[in-house]
This record gives sequence, structure tokens and C-alpha cells, in this order.
Amino acid sequence: MSRIGKLPISVPAGVTVALNNGVVTVKGPKGELSQKVDSSIKTIIEDGQVTFEIDENSPVNYKQKQAFHGLYRSLVNNMVVGVSEGYTKTLELVGVGYRVSNQGNLVEFSLGYTHPIFIQLPSEVKVETKSERNQNPIITLESADKQLLGLICAKIRSFRKPEPYKGKGVLFQGEVIRRKSGKTAAAK
Repeated sequence: MSRIGKLPISVPAGVTVALNNGVVTVKGPKGELSQKVDSSIKTIIEDGQVTFEIDENSPVNYKQKQAFHGLYRSLVNNMVVGVSEGYTKTLELVGVGYRVSNQGNLVEFSLGYTHPIFIQLPSEVKVETKSERNQNPIITLESADKQLLGLICAKIRSFRKPEPYKGKGVLFQGEVIRRKSGKTAAAK
């Protein structure tokens, strides 16, 4: 991963990156995010670019340093993109009678269980639900924090995972489920 870590991160206009006691803080029009960087990685902020270098004097073994090099570069890059452009994920509910509605950040799911499922989303995530006649209900999540957005999508998806026989469940929009054939009549 060190080849990924060597790529510089260009900071767009309107975004500021600061380093304080090993914590990188990124501020932009969509919000503010921060990430602690391990002491075995040096963070250099200059000329509108952020670069990461491996600290050769650190007691951490070299393989671990290489892994950290690419990891922290990717995390900071995701933060820069998040505060400048933001991230969006769209989920689709496929199944008869599956519904979704929201009131602010409280989302209610009806997924074929005997009870509705409620989830309170954090204030950093914006949610929008859309239900049209003869269309699958759609839920759109938007946030500056890519990690938080992924966790929330995984949690929502865990309520009703896609199954391979009928293709029902909570899917990412555009996702294709590999279908299985069901049981067939046995030959006599």
C-alpha cells in the first residue's frame, strides 16, 4: 500500500487542513472531520497538498508502517472529498409491501416483519425517502463522513439482507443479485 501512500492529496479551494498533536482536521463547506494519524507516519501540509512519509526512526515494524502509510492517506483523502463534495448512497427496498418513510432523521421501515423497524440516524447524515406507485421504495443517504455512511448502510441492509431465490431485500441501487433456481420436481 505504500505506492498509494506516496500520492499527494490536493486540497481544493474552500477546504482547510490542519495538523495538531497527530490529529489531522479537515474543514470545508460540508462540515468538519478529524482523524488521528499514527506516530510512525509523518504528515506534511504545504502548497495546497498533503503528503505522508514513513518515519524510519519509529519502533513499529516496516510492514506495519507500509500498511499505515496507505491507510492514513486514504482516510485523509476521503475526508477531503467528503467535506468538499460529500458522499451519497442510495438503497432500494425490493419486496411486496416493503415501505420506508422518515420524519427528520427518524426512519421507519416496514420489511415484512410483524412490527415496523425504527432507526434514529445521526445529525451528520441527511436522509430522503421516495415511494412512488409501482416502483420500489428508495432511501437516499448523504453525508460528509464516508465511514459513518457505510456503517449506516450496512445496518439498514442487515434488517433484510437480499436473498438469492426471489431477489427480495434491501439492495444498493443498481446492485445485481445472483439468482439461484429453486427446487425442481424429482425425476420418477
